[in-house]
Amino acid sequence: METRAQGWRTLASLHARIEDALEKALQREHGLSVVEYTVLDTLSRQAGLHMRMQQLARAAALSHSATTRLVNRLETRGLLTRDLCTDDRRGIYSELTPAGQKLLSAARPTHDRTLYAALEEAESLPELAPLVRALHALPTAER
Repeated sequence: METRAQGWRTLASLHARIEDALEKALQREHGLSVVEYTVLDTLSRQAGLHMRMQQLARAAALSHSATTRLVNRLETRGLLTRDLCTDDRRGIYSELTPAGQKLLSAARPTHDRTLYAALEEAESLPELAPLVRALHALPTAER
């Protein structure tokens, strides 16, 4: 059990380091938080550039109310819109706007460069190196 607990602490440490680096870079260069970037990126990968709010909440690991607040902020900035689902009047879709696509396109290289640098730095730490190597060994999917 202690091995699993230590593994979890190592994973949490790596996640915190990466998220901190991404937060600073995305905020500084594009005025985006990590979770805002995640939402824009998630929507960009959907057919029609939209998805239901509940699915978006799961993808961003947020509560329903936190997702609503986040979507409100992004909608105010013109980065996404909300529309009623045509086949289920209770459902609401969030949809990426052209301005959201443009900001995401500008932010993606910053995100990717920062992620690469954070992983490279983490790999130099003996306690994180095995986990980073395991991440590098995962199969990748093309965008």
